[in-house]
Amino acid sequence: MNDKPNVNDKPAERPPKVTPNLADYPHRATDTIRYADLDPQGHVNNAVFATYFETGRVAMFRNPDLGIGVPDATFILVRSEIDYMSELRWPGNVEIGTALAEFGRSSFKVVQVIFNRGICAAAGRFTMVLVDKKTSRPRPLTEEVMAKLGQWKYKGA
Repeated sequence: MNDKPNVNDKPAERPPKVTPNLADYPHRATDTIRYADLDPQGHVNNAVFATYFETGRVAMFRNPDLGIGVPDATFILVRSEIDYMSELRWPGNVEIGTALAEFGRSSFKVVQVIFNRGICAAAGRFTMVLVDKKTSRPRPLTEEVMAKLGQWKYKGA
């Protein structure tokens, strides 16, 4: 028998929790917590958080006044990741903060938060790809597109 401690005998150190700051997300949208959003425990079902995040992205990417659309192309969601931090209850509203980060060749990361009554309920990271509407294939992000999107960059550390 080996008396040396095994590396796996000790719990891994957790990185410090970072509380998101709504001010770091330059685009804002709101949504209403609906009674239908609740699960049997009386709080908003976890799947509904994805819908709130979608509300934030759609408000940003589909708003023609923001000028971030790309002719003959669309942005599609290819990956999503959500960290749940606090429960949400009805009635109420949520404020969704959205920002952009990590630009790639044809994709970029969208970072988002959901706040309710000043408390962050969830943070999400989503990968979007620019896709040509005719070919359904990824298109490179041009300098012009990146400049339009760049005004919405994440402001945090």
